[in-house]
Amino acid sequence: MSQSRFNESPAIFPGPADCRVTVAHSINDIAQSDWQRLAGTHNPFLRYEFFQALEQTGCTSPTTGWQPSHLVIRQQDQITGIIPAFLKNHSRGEYVFDFAWAEAYQRYGQHYYPKLLMAVPFTPSQGPRLLLDPKLRAALGPRKLHNLLDTQIARIGAHSWHLLFPNTEDQQLLQDDEQLHRIGCQFHWRNHGYGSFEDFLSQLTSRKRKSIRKERRKVAEQAISFTRFDGSDIPDHVLAAFYVFYQATYLKRGQRPYLTQQFFEQIRETMPEHLHVIMAVKDGEMIAGALFLSGQHTLYGRYWGCLEEYNHLHFETCYYQGIELAIELGLKTFDAGAQGEHKLVRGFEPVITHSWHGIAHPGFRDAIEAFTHEEAEQVMGYYEEAKTVLPFRQNHGA
Repeated sequence: MSQSRFNESPAIFPGPADCRVTVAHSINDIAQSDWQRLAGTHNPFLRYEFFQALEQTGCTSPTTGWQPSHLVIRQQDQITGIIPAFLKNHSRGEYVFDFAWAEAYQRYGQHYYPKLLMAVPFTPSQGPRLLLDPKLRAALGPRKLHNLLDTQIARIGAHSWHLLFPNTEDQQLLQDDEQLHRIGCQFHWRNHGYGSFEDFLSQLTSRKRKSIRKERRKVAEQAISFTRFDGSDIPDHVLAAFYVFYQATYLKRGQRPYLTQQFFEQIRETMPEHLHVIMAVKDGEMIAGALFLSGQHTLYGRYWGCLEEYNHLHFETCYYQGIELAIELGLKTFDAGAQGEHKLVRGFEPVITHSWHGIAHPGFRDAIEAFTHEEAEQVMGYYEEAKTVLPFRQNHGA
């Protein structure tokens, strides 16, 4: 197979002539004011404090295979763009799976790693990935942007780049029929102006409404109740208990947890307005817990765990309690995490997600492109089928 096309890229910024790109190997190399000016403070996963906590508590580091490598764009010595990124030597914690690609490289004696990943670590949620000044965004186009990313991986010695879960605005800037594009399917709950959980249930068919009420009743019959703690009011012992449950979720699968207890303690201090913990209690003891982060319009259900299994406890803690919290906070959407088609019958609707990829090796690029086209057909078929089994009444949303 021939050499990388990226090595032929000119070592210049392929956009406005007065721009230059550097790589920040620590969040501390970027001023918080510059980051906040471009990222805002509404999305918890794009907060400077979130990335800082990941780095300072050892979750993202060369040791864990998440070397911070944020792309910083400057114009006349002012930062006008930041693309949060990491140089990685594995594919864990990403939720857009490319393990088969890495295995194919290995079979042919080629190196797949390191790769440049542009994503929020351990977080399969759609959101901004290109933190750009409006003037810079207007000056760029899909081809210039893809060329910029191709050029950067050649400079840092990576073999590919991957940008995961962009929001609609970034997706428009990335859209190029000649580039590698993957899609996936998640399930999100949407708040159609509900004032209560019962308002939501009223939009479901009678059979599905009865099924959810039965599930919730089964939890109550086990003498399980729920207590919510918010932000800086989350006590140390509650956060410590939650972390035990969170660890158990990974240990049951033979994995180490990605996040440390110190990470959760730090974001409780630095971004408390986003943080919510719901604990399940039985006989005065906490038996399970779920942690949520709230943004401007969306509630994100991210981390959950329990030590013993209880009938329907997962659905109640992670989904129904989350729906009630989203309604109380007046949020439009509840993103309860990746995968899980069992969410469909509980009122979560299918959503298409996106990722973009730059593969340096032309031979492998051709093979991966063929795969992405075939995969997209399968995902769209699954998405359309999923919409046919939603539990809503026919006049839902009318």
